[in-house]
Amino acid sequence: MSALVRSSFLVNAVYAESGREYGVTPQQGQLLCVLMARPHGMSELGTMLKLAKSSLTGLVDRTERNGLVQREPDPQDTRAVRVALTAQGERTAEEFYTETCRRIEELPACLSPAERDTLSDLLSRIVLDNEVPVVFQEPDEGVAAHRH
Repeated sequence: MSALVRSSFLVNAVYAESGREYGVTPQQGQLLCVLMARPHGMSELGTMLKLAKSSLTGLVDRTERNGLVQREPDPQDTRAVRVALTAQGERTAEEFYTETCRRIEELPACLSPAERDTLSDLLSRIVLDNEVPVVFQEPDEGVAAHRH
């Protein structure tokens, strides 16, 4: 289990490095990647990102001030708002996502293709079993497929 914890530090470091290059914090990067698929309501985002309401509000406020997201009325519930990417947010999210994926794909370079497949299968089982929200898609799934 120590290796699993240490690998999370490795992935977090990649996320932080990409974020610095694109002017976003790791949490803002996660928010942008989640919103690539579609706008989400605040409670849905809180659940997906595992953030308390006050923390999520602060995150959205800061990201909105940077011009990357905007609040818009929820067409299903006039009392609620959804958070959506702005045009600048879409560009930043796409670039951040692409660069972060590229860097993460380099991490297991020391493994053979069969070992990478095994690692992917095992980690996928852990992620599914723990109901981790979809933030990054597998490279062959593509972001565009999840925008519709």
